Amino acid sequence: MKAEIISVGTELLLGSTINTDAADVAVLLSEYGIDVYWQTVVGDNPGRLMEAVRRAKGRADLIITTGGLGPTCDDLTKSALAEAFGMKLELNAGEEAWLREIWKKRGNRELTPNNLQQVWLPEGSTALRNDWGTAPGCYFERDGVRVIMLPGPPRELRPLLEYRVRPILAELSNAVIASHNIHFFGIGESEMEYRLRDYMQELNNPTLAPYAKSGECLVRVTAKAATQEEAEEMMAPVIERVKGMFGALVYAVDGLNLAEHTVKLLVEKGVTVAAAESCTGGELEKRITDIPGASAALKGGVVVYTNEAKHLLLGIPMETIDKYGAVSREVAAELAERVRRKLGSDLGVGVTGLAGPDGDGVHEVGTVFISLSDGRRTWVREKHLTSRDRATVRLYACQNAFDMLRRYLAGLPVEQERTDI
Repeated sequence: MKAEIISVGTELLLGSTINTDAADVAVLLSEYGIDVYWQTVVGDNPGRLMEAVRRAKGRADLIITTGGLGPTCDDLTKSALAEAFGMKLELNAGEEAWLREIWKKRGNRELTPNNLQQVWLPEGSTALRNDWGTAPGCYFERDGVRVIMLPGPPRELRPLLEYRVRPILAELSNAVIASHNIHFFGIGESEMEYRLRDYMQELNNPTLAPYAKSGECLVRVTAKAATQEEAEEMMAPVIERVKGMFGALVYAVDGLNLAEHTVKLLVEKGVTVAAAESCTGGELEKRITDIPGASAALKGGVVVYTNEAKHLLLGIPMETIDKYGAVSREVAAELAERVRRKLGSDLGVGVTGLAGPDGDGVHEVGTVFISLSDGRRTWVREKHLTSRDRATVRLYACQNAFDMLRRYLAGLPVEQERTDI
């Protein structure tokens, strides 16, 4: 089956809005073995939209549109699709009643005609109830082509994909497509792919596909089978082989990201942590507190950006800072040990380094020391994250802190040989 995604909105062409919708749709289609041959972005212009729809109708088996279903005068998608397929728009009574009930609950006195236009759908189409907004999507089949129309806001599109579109795709697919993600930290995507290349070429079903993420990478294992159970059985030995090839570099299967995985471990094990940050400026603690439930794990922390702050807030002797320098193994160790004691946490983490653009005359930009202390032992990683911008240095410093924590909690060696990741 050949699919085309048409994303509607002048804001997408201007670059003022990033088109995440097309990526979300493409990922879901790939899960069901449906190939996306074309992605089209078109502005809020009736003529150009009609041209794009007619072109898609002539070459695709499945068309999925995003955007242009709202109440404003530039929401033209339904009209263009209906005209291209020789269909009329009709008021959907069920969606009208649902929308009027929403209006009533919101305390609005009148449902204006422009809001009512949201529930005018192509005749004979199936409405896709939008419980996350007010513009329903819809689905129809005409002239041998299947069409799914979805609203543009990601907060509406994503749940619609999961709860309304996924069942449609499951019916269209003649097989079950299942996948698992194996998450890595401590290795780059290119090196990971190189080490996997021979094995990847051996496989046909299941398959392996490497992906780079922000500060980490993953491999997706995908299998196609008659049932979910068969697909899982096919993937299991592949997952185990990959885990065996990379050992402790694998931190999770189907986890979300390294920060969430680590905070989950802390909470599950009832372990608390405190952080003392210099070059990361509170970014580590922000990433922890971004995760729901983090209050069970994070005692607190301090941002000690200057030498004076390190001395006044944590009591690190100025003699130590003067002797070894603020960017040093010794000061990093002091950060972790002292913040742990001061806040009464089980573990302490410290980060100090040079994120750039200026150096300190001793170390090159990108030199970072990350420490972990449990009150009995202190570990320090020295990283040389050179040729990276300021934000990337800070990101990898935080990632290394999470990696040290998750290794400690998993009973793995906290040390790491390489210094460039």
